Amino acid sequence: GLTWFTPNEDQSLISANTMKARIAGALGGRAAEQIVFGSSQVTTGAGGDLQQVERMARGMVTQFGMSDVGSIAIDDGGFMGPSYSQELAGKIDTAIRAISDEGYAKAITLLMANRACLDRIADELVEVETISGQRLREIVAEYTEIPEKLAAV
Repeated sequence: GLTWFTPNEDQSLISANTMKARIAGALGGRAAEQIVFGSSQVTTGAGGDLQQVERMARGMVTQFGMSDVGSIAIDDGGFMGPSYSQELAGKIDTAIRAISDEGYAKAITLLMANRACLDRIADELVEVETISGQRLREIVAEYTEIPEKLAAV
């Protein structure tokens, strides 16, 4: 599947919670595969999503100071790559993994709690292959209340 985020407000200032929500959203397809088919049957379909998650999580850690690594912004070092200690590299990798794992756990939890809705969306996608944001909201609204802010998007 493919997920598009449509900005509905200024994107120059993005909160840590918003970035974490985007990470959980990006991991939703992989999480759905695991729930429906089991860990041994996940596919390569999430490859692009996983790359996107890594970039977002790495940015949170190395550019925006949104992790336990600290309030740091590390220069990418240009062609030669970043220049920092192996100890710091390990902390960065651990923080990126923690953010990714947290997002994946959130996606699993949300999808399992809303399994009937997941199945309904999957059934519709089998029939029509692509659904609009409006149609997605209509289906989700059959199962839960959509916050007003999201209903207008």
